[in-house]
Amino acid sequence: MKAATLTSPEEVSKRPLRIADVKTPQPRAGKVLLRIRACGVCRTDLHIVEGELPPLRAGIIPGHQIVGEVVAGATSDLPAGTRVGVSWMGGTDGTCRYCQSGLENLCDSPTFTGYTVDGGYAEYAVVRSDFTFPLPDQLDDLHAAPLLCAGIIGFRSLRVAGVKHGDRVGLFGFGASAHLAIAVLRAWNCEVYVSTRGASHRRLAESLGAVWVGSETDKPPVELDCAVTFAPSGDVVIAALGSLRKGGVVAINAIHLDRIPQFDYDRLLWGERQLRSVTNMTRADARDFLKVASAIGLKPKVTTFPLDQANESLIAVKEDSIDGAAVVII
Repeated sequence: MKAATLTSPEEVSKRPLRIADVKTPQPRAGKVLLRIRACGVCRTDLHIVEGELPPLRAGIIPGHQIVGEVVAGATSDLPAGTRVGVSWMGGTDGTCRYCQSGLENLCDSPTFTGYTVDGGYAEYAVVRSDFTFPLPDQLDDLHAAPLLCAGIIGFRSLRVAGVKHGDRVGLFGFGASAHLAIAVLRAWNCEVYVSTRGASHRRLAESLGAVWVGSETDKPPVELDCAVTFAPSGDVVIAALGSLRKGGVVAINAIHLDRIPQFDYDRLLWGERQLRSVTNMTRADARDFLKVASAIGLKPKVTTFPLDQANESLIAVKEDSIDGAAVVII
């Protein structure tokens, strides 16, 4: 099969993914083989390819927002031909204290799609059958792919931030995940305030219903009930924290952050304001979000790239040169 493999992490400008023929994997017990139709491109893929997340396996195939069709290893629950989605959490041990207490996103021995096991920048992939999600017919391949990480983790971020219907919510950064989260917030009758760099991102936020849009250094004109940061920048986290009312929460949606700058506790954190990180997702998050996405007719804005241009898709994500999400089509 054709696949994009990473031998050694490098800056994406050097095009470190190698497009080549590799052996098609075969499923074992508890796993299914998918023929991949599309794979969303996530900023986490960028962190893996550039080495900001330490390499765990040479020759890994990145990609963890997989839309595929079951072609081998089918079961009564997943018959051949079933269209499914796969996300970042590719498996958990099921036995650690976190799995046993309903916090599988914090599992001590997780499997990550496209990082610890091969992912979706390929024609086929083997995945755990209990970590696949049958996709509603209303969600086509192209628009379902970005939902499977950017959408799910954005949805979990809203939960971590404690968003309630009608809240004033800040989104700091407006890429693939935030432009999906705003659709959920609008369905919940929230007022959405967006701070982000890039004129095209600001225009997109306005077109999707933000009541106020500013640059990454601008402060929203009202105190926010809660906020989610999407940029991998500690400066953005501090900006979000400075926009909160007392008792508000900032949820940091980033698997990698450059740093947290020193800040004034009395002015920014006192008053029972909270900083919380968002770590992975649970299968319940995925199932709940896909139901919401189907119900509200969520269709992300996408730019497509053929598998041969997987490096270019990552460059586009790094440079913020596209609005919405990038999707590799197979």
